[in-house]
Amino acid sequence: MGIKSFIGKRSKLIKKKSEQIKVSDYMTTSLITFHPKQSVLEVMTILIKNKISGGPVINEKHELMGIISEGDCIKQISESRYYNQPLGNIHVEQHMVKNVETIDGEMNIFDAADKFLKSKRRRFPIVENGKLVGQISQKDILKAALKLKGNTWK
Repeated sequence: MGIKSFIGKRSKLIKKKSEQIKVSDYMTTSLITFHPKQSVLEVMTILIKNKISGGPVINEKHELMGIISEGDCIKQISESRYYNQPLGNIHVEQHMVKNVETIDGEMNIFDAADKFLKSKRRRFPIVENGKLVGQISQKDILKAALKLKGNTWK
């Protein structure tokens, strides 16, 4: 009796090597952005309307200034109630995260996945020549994995 292989039919390998699968191939370039002088109330409305959890804050030169998220807005709601301050007078620049970690668009998508795991962040902006050019999210990493279907994983 011979040995039988129980390995099913293998799908055709994707020609790209994993080293060539870059963040820039999967990043989102059409972003909803915010400005430092916008009110937190306006940000909350935009987040809800667009079903997003946050976004980059840019200046008039399209330079990344920070990130504002649902959590930042919730923190402001709590503080506003405590200090009895109306939200309409509170601006993004007062509550955004200013020290923003970015990802290089040339980074391998698998290295980016590892960076997400280590940082526990939901999104990373991509900056080129000082300008915001895109953003990669955890969902974008999942989309890349589904497209690859494990063909290039070792």
